[in-house]
Amino acid sequence: MSKYLVILAWPVGITIVLGIAFLLVRSQPRPTLTTPGPVPSGGSPGPGSVASAARMLGLIALGTLAVYGVMALLGLLVVHHGLAVDRPVNDWMTGHRVHAWAAAMNRLTKIGNTWTCWGAAVSAAVCLAVSWRAQRWLPPAVLGALIVVDHYTTLALRHTFHRLGPPDSPLGTYPSGGCDRVIVFYGLIAYLLWREFSGQRRAAIWAAAAVAALGFNEAYSRVYLTLHWFTDALSGLLYGGLLLAVFIAAVRVVAGPAPAAARAGRDTARAVRAPATQEAAP
Repeated sequence: MSKYLVILAWPVGITIVLGIAFLLVRSQPRPTLTTPGPVPSGGSPGPGSVASAARMLGLIALGTLAVYGVMALLGLLVVHHGLAVDRPVNDWMTGHRVHAWAAAMNRLTKIGNTWTCWGAAVSAAVCLAVSWRAQRWLPPAVLGALIVVDHYTTLALRHTFHRLGPPDSPLGTYPSGGCDRVIVFYGLIAYLLWREFSGQRRAAIWAAAAVAALGFNEAYSRVYLTLHWFTDALSGLLYGGLLLAVFIAAVRVVAGPAPAAARAGRDTARAVRAPATQEAAP
């Protein structure tokens, strides 16, 4: 019976994530229609684009160093004390595994594989470079930087700690690369799509929920298949979230807020100023 409770944890977790998103969307006011303003064409990269790209890469480099510092401090706790939690969880999963469910998880966990995520990033970079209305160099630049930064920062963390993984996967180590990649790659792709084609808060909630559900699926499947220690999977989710925040912040500094969000902000500001203007009029 216990093995089926472990299986039930997967749909329950996904349902909780999507249910929270549904409640957040219901609490949002209805979006108002706004007339989109003129958007400059993409054009070819010029001197301003080169300067913007350099500033973006500099911000990413500084943010990545900060993320490495945070994960290095967390790694000291995980490596020296994590096995107290990891071994019981690993033994439980090994003793309560269902063959058919393990086969399904073995397929689902592949969404976090290196080449799967890199392929998604390259495909998104090509598509967004064509559809992006302004600064068309930005999606390929930021997604290309993500491939390099995520790969080498993860290698640096693994060379720092040299942690062995579970007996079934001794090369799986701190932090979980699959969990990290699902959050940061699909999260950044979702953000770029959202800011270009929507910019609405409701769409942002559903996009975040979809990425969170993918992250939960990846962490669950990696732990269920004993490919990673439990604390490594949780650390991977945190690591991916921190890197995602760095890349989103870098994009916002260079490109500004999403056009629809910026228009909504201007409309709100005008609505607030209107009553004051009417009161001041004779």
